[in-house]
Amino acid sequence: GTESMTPHDAYSSSIGVLGCKVNVDRIAYWPMPPDCNSMCIKLTGNNGNTLNVLHVDESGGAYDISYDAWSQLNCGVPATDGTCQGGGVSMQYEWVDNSECSDLLTDGSGKLAFAAANSMNFISSCPSGTWVGDNYALYNIANPTCTYGYDEVCTLDAGANQPTCPHQLGAQPALTSAPVYNIEYPSGQKQLA
Repeated sequence: GTESMTPHDAYSSSIGVLGCKVNVDRIAYWPMPPDCNSMCIKLTGNNGNTLNVLHVDESGGAYDISYDAWSQLNCGVPATDGTCQGGGVSMQYEWVDNSECSDLLTDGSGKLAFAAANSMNFISSCPSGTWVGDNYALYNIANPTCTYGYDEVCTLDAGANQPTCPHQLGAQPALTSAPVYNIEYPSGQKQLA
């Protein structure tokens, strides 16, 4: 398909994907809700550049992508240049196998990392056999920008509806060890989320 893509400069995830465990410069914020099986989108800019983005957030109607992805596809330069500006740019998109976005998953396990306390609605809608159902990891981090909680893995026992973590599930101490950096539009400045 083809859509007008716009730059997005603040990481968020409507399904609780943790920004400190994915490449926040390669994210799609699109009008449809993220899917249990199809989360990887190959984009092609007018310059022929291609890259893959991960669909983890539902927008209000815009086809937003991370500012850096938009800048690379539109102008062929990183967003930190601060030179690529403008509004919607027509780009081609194609849903591809999630394995093509594996390099965007940065938690070290190859899994898609979620906030344990507030992602269970989405995860429980993705049974085993779906990509998310077979490839999710839970962390006791309270928010998608990873500023609260504990950077620790939680487990979900069979039949349980709440994960178990080393510390209390959903605890919210300040977390500074897992920073998320946004690239501000249009300045190209890196900002701690």
